[in-house]
Amino acid sequence: MATDDTSRVTRSGLTHVRADGTAHMVDVSAKAVTAREASARGRVLLSSAAVAALRDGTVPKGDALAVARLAGIQAVKRTPELIPLAHPVAVHAASVDLDVADDGVDIAATVRTADRTGIEMEALTAVSVAALALIDMVKAVDKHARITDVRVTAKSGGRSGDWVEP
Repeated sequence: MATDDTSRVTRSGLTHVRADGTAHMVDVSAKAVTAREASARGRVLLSSAAVAALRDGTVPKGDALAVARLAGIQAVKRTPELIPLAHPVAVHAASVDLDVADDGVDIAATVRTADRTGIEMEALTAVSVAALALIDMVKAVDKHARITDVRVTAKSGGRSGDWVEP
């Protein structure tokens, strides 16, 4: 049941797949501009030595949390360059927070826009890149750091409405 309106579901049941099976960017030009927000979370599991270095401010490369926070914010603005079918959206706000826990660092990001499509990929990219930057900063202390549990935790706005992780 292919259609010329590429924002609709095709015979395959997938919005980003044409009737011939090729991927494409969905046309969102007819969608209304609405306020949208998405939040994501993730963790970086670390050794007790790395956690201690973060808490004591003794990470050899410097302020690891500040670098990771800024990397996450910067990544939000680069998401369409990294994710092939992500639309460029006007980012109006982005926050990235890192909290040191006993076994690592919890990362949370929230991104806001007023645009025609969602901003979940930007929130996920913020968390992912912040986690990568954190690992880069602490790798001299912990060579076994691990990124885990990256996921969307909430979204609002748009046709599909609001959603919060249970």
